[in-house]
Amino acid sequence: MAATELFSGCDLDAFFIGWAWRAPSTMDRIEVVNPSTEEMFISVPAAQEADVEAAVAAARKAFDHGPWPRMSPAERARYLFAIAERVEARKDELAAVWSRQMGVTQAGASLFLEMVPDQIADYGRMADTFKFEEVHRDTGAGAITLLAHEPVGVVAGVIPWNAPMTQIAFKAAPALLAGCCVILKASPEAPGEAYVMASICQEVGLPDGVFNVITAHREVSELLVRHPGVDKVSFTGSSAVGKRIASLCGERVARFTLELGGKSAAVICDDFDIEAAADHIAGVAPLLTGQVCALLTRLLINEKQHDRFLEALDVRFKAIRVGDPADPAVMMGPLSSANQRARAESYIAQGVASGACLASGGKRPAHLNKGFFVEPTVFGGVDPAAKTAREEIFGPVVSVIPFTTEEQAIDIANDSPFGLNASVFTNDVEKVYAMSRRLRTGTVGHNGFKLDFKVAFGGFKESGYGRECGTEGLRAYLEPKTIVLNEIPQRFRN
Repeated sequence: MAATELFSGCDLDAFFIGWAWRAPSTMDRIEVVNPSTEEMFISVPAAQEADVEAAVAAARKAFDHGPWPRMSPAERARYLFAIAERVEARKDELAAVWSRQMGVTQAGASLFLEMVPDQIADYGRMADTFKFEEVHRDTGAGAITLLAHEPVGVVAGVIPWNAPMTQIAFKAAPALLAGCCVILKASPEAPGEAYVMASICQEVGLPDGVFNVITAHREVSELLVRHPGVDKVSFTGSSAVGKRIASLCGERVARFTLELGGKSAAVICDDFDIEAAADHIAGVAPLLTGQVCALLTRLLINEKQHDRFLEALDVRFKAIRVGDPADPAVMMGPLSSANQRARAESYIAQGVASGACLASGGKRPAHLNKGFFVEPTVFGGVDPAAKTAREEIFGPVVSVIPFTTEEQAIDIANDSPFGLNASVFTNDVEKVYAMSRRLRTGTVGHNGFKLDFKVAFGGFKESGYGRECGTEGLRAYLEPKTIVLNEIPQRFRN
C-alpha cells in the first residue's frame, strides 16, 4: 500500500489546528525514515513557536468559550464511540504506518492495535459509570456538599515514537471524555498515527479546537510544556526528559502525568519449570524489538538453575527470526533508528567488557546488510550493579542475574531507580501475592509479562508519576471541586 493511501483525509504538509489543516509557519520539514530500508517513508512539517502559539490559542478558545467542556459526559461519549469505530475501520492502515515508521512486525502491529478501539470505547462507557458529581449529605457544612469532577483544561499530550497509537488512546480518550481540549505533540520519529487520528476527529465532527496535532523537535516541544495556556502535560518517554518536564511544570504549578522508563525484573522461583519460563521470555522479548518500557529485561533465577536457564534462553533466542517486518514469518524487525541501534550496541559492548557471559546474539544479523537490525541478545551471570542490569537499553537485550535466596531476589529487584513492571514465576499463588506486595513496581504479573490497561498503568520511582488507563487514567484529567450549598438543587432531590 502506497504512503498516500495510508493517510487518507490527512494533509502531510500541514498541522491540524482548530478543526482544519493549517499551513506551517516555516518550510522546515521532518523526514521519517523506514528503519528496515533506511529510505524516507514520509515527510511532515516541523512546528515552530508560531505553530505552538496557534495550537494553544485554538485549544484555549475551545475550552474557555466552546461547547465541549459544557457538554454532558454522555454527549462527549458519543464522539468517542464514533472515533473508536473509525479507528477499527483503519486498523490495517495504522498497522502499516507503524511498521514502516518503527520496524514493528506487521503481525505484531495488528495484534497491539486490536486493543485500541476498545480502549477508546471504554472511556465512552465511563460516561455512565463514573460519578462526575458526588453528593455528600449531613457533613455539617451545609444542606448538601457536591464533589464535582471538572476538566483540568487544555492538555498537551506528548507521545513517544515506539507505540504512538496506543499512547494516543491512553491520553486523548480520557482527556476528551473529561471535557478537556487536546494538543497532541507527535514524535518526530513517528508522526503518522497522529495525522490519521486528526483526520478521524475531523471526520466525526469534533468541535473546533478540541483536538489539535503538531509535530516538533525537543526545543519547540519545550515551548508547549512551558506555555501558560497549557493546564496539564501528559508525557510518555524517557525518565531524563520526564524529569525536565516535571521541573518546568513545577515552575508554574501545571498538572502533569509522566509514564517513563523501566528495567523490569522477573523473579523465577525454584518451583517453576525453567523451560516454560524460557519459552515465555523468548516469546515476549521480540515485542517492538524490545522497545517497550515495561518488558522483563532483568531475569532473576537461583544460582543453581542459572546455567540451565541460560542454555534454554540461548536456544530460543537463536530461533527468533529477524528480518523484514512485512514478512509474516519474521518474529522481530529492526530497531527504530540508527541511534537506537548504536545505543543497543554500546550496551552490548559494555556488557562484554563487564565480564558477563554473552550467551546469545550481540551482533547485526549476518543476512541483513541494510536496516537498523541487531540480534536478540542474552547475557548471563550479570552483576546486579552492572550498567546492562541497571540502565534502560530499549532494545532486545536481557540480563540473567543469579540469586541465592528469594529474599535476596526481592532486594535485587527493588534495587533499581525504576519501578514500572515485574513478574513472579511460581506455581504458588500465595507466594506470588506476598512477593508482589513487596516489589516496588506499578504492576506485577503472575508467571509472565502481564499488564492490564483496563485498570491502571504507571510506575514507582523514576518510572513515572500518576497513572494512565482505567478510571485512574480518567481522574488524571479532572479537577475535584467542592461545592457547599445551603439548599438542595432540584436535580439532587429524591
